[in-house]
Amino acid sequence: MTISPATEADILRLHYVEKWKMGTIARQLQVHHEVVRRVLFQSGVPKLQLLPRPSIIDGYLAFILETLEKHPTLTASRLYEMVCTRGYAGSIHHFRHLIALYRPKPAAEAYLRLRTLPGEQAQVDWGHFGYLHIGKAKRPLMAFVMVLSYSRKIFLRFYLNAQMANFLRGHVAAFSYFGGIPKVLLYDNLKSATLERVGDAIRFNPELLRFAAHYRYEPRPVAVARGNEKGRVERAIRYIRDHFFAARQFKDRDDLNAQALAWCEGPASRRPCPEDTVLSVSQVFDTEKSSLIGLPDNPYPTHERVEVKIGKTPYARFDLNDYSVPHTQVRRTLTVIAEPQEIAILDGAGKEIARHPRSYDKGQQIEDEAHIKTLVDRKAAAKHHRGQDRLAQAIPCAKRFLIKAAERQYVLGVIIKNLLHLLDRYGAAALEAGMSYALAKDVPHPNTVWLYLERQREEKHGLPALPIPLPSDARVREQIIKPHSLADYAALEGEVQVNTPRENKTKIETETETETQTLTGEPTHD
Repeated sequence: MTISPATEADILRLHYVEKWKMGTIARQLQVHHEVVRRVLFQSGVPKLQLLPRPSIIDGYLAFILETLEKHPTLTASRLYEMVCTRGYAGSIHHFRHLIALYRPKPAAEAYLRLRTLPGEQAQVDWGHFGYLHIGKAKRPLMAFVMVLSYSRKIFLRFYLNAQMANFLRGHVAAFSYFGGIPKVLLYDNLKSATLERVGDAIRFNPELLRFAAHYRYEPRPVAVARGNEKGRVERAIRYIRDHFFAARQFKDRDDLNAQALAWCEGPASRRPCPEDTVLSVSQVFDTEKSSLIGLPDNPYPTHERVEVKIGKTPYARFDLNDYSVPHTQVRRTLTVIAEPQEIAILDGAGKEIARHPRSYDKGQQIEDEAHIKTLVDRKAAAKHHRGQDRLAQAIPCAKRFLIKAAERQYVLGVIIKNLLHLLDRYGAAALEAGMSYALAKDVPHPNTVWLYLERQREEKHGLPALPIPLPSDARVREQIIKPHSLADYAALEGEVQVNTPRENKTKIETETETETQTLTGEPTHD
């Protein structure tokens, strides 16, 4: 704590002249007692050695120190239980404070400065830079960083996850950017690099081993808790955060990657090289580039390959979105081959059956119009066949009726629809009689059937057929409605001929003729 010269003068005056004690001076001047002690010690007052006060832990101190020497990381709560069984009666909170004072501190470790030869080594790691919102999706923005250990040349590219496919894509892009491959690549303990390690025994990711064999470099994981071994890439990520990403404005990931590439070629390459500050990174890289391993003629495939199960609907679910497939592929297992810009879907034989642009949104349906149109046509044809099957099962003469209607070039879809309408209104027995009558008259059309059914109803003085169910109230259901005579409308319309069937059409006949004329372009036939 820093005090003013006036306060320091007050401390000396109160001590030497007024003979105040240090605690009294500290309270009156509102400063810490250690500040008063320091001022007096600097003025020549000898520093008092305070005798340690007796503590409840003193009797157990030898056991505690011996235990901590054998087990330096033993928790204070476990040690508290051990001393309690030996008679300790103090509070655990004060015990934790005392153990923190007596716990042995690890000795400071010195590290050698690691130096590498040109083209010998590069270091690889991921950096997390927040999230990108793409439509409904919230995707992590991950930075793939590779740094050449000798020249400190940086390669930077952003991806929307840290999965294996993007990990390998970052390698391929970095090798192409550097124009060569380092002999050794150092990795942190990533799942993309090491699946398991027990001591010095390491189980590498098989995909990474195949990738490394293709490009002829050695993958090497750093030791656990040894950040100095990959300090170059750690410092590069911190440098990227402070000098590139901070306050950076970008439209999308492609724009961000374009700016990252320009930054790697510009400010990141013009900075002084840490190994030789007289030269820039780009100048040192020019001397290192010739020491890199040459690129192979065939780049390693980095697509994503995922098996997907197709349900009842013809869509393949991949990366939060649905992609259409032909309807013949439902209830099957297909393979999705995904690249950054598009995906292909293969059947069990490896034949491509669909290709779509890739979406990074969430919950979208990416469709091929041909897939949907084929399914819609098939469903319409199925509906047509279901109507025929229903008529054939209910009416024995329906097949012959439809054949005669087809010979007259009537639209069978409209014929079937109207016959089903009559079936629901009048029942199977009445409709069969009406269709037999129409066949006998050689007029296979629903209008003829309907006229027959209406005449039969009028002769029996029956109620008009209703397309909707009757009310549950018996009084309303049994009420008889007497049709009004059409002769009363003659005065309004001038001349009206009553009892002419063609002029007394009911709603079903008008609707039937209208639908037939709309679909065929021809007038209806009775």
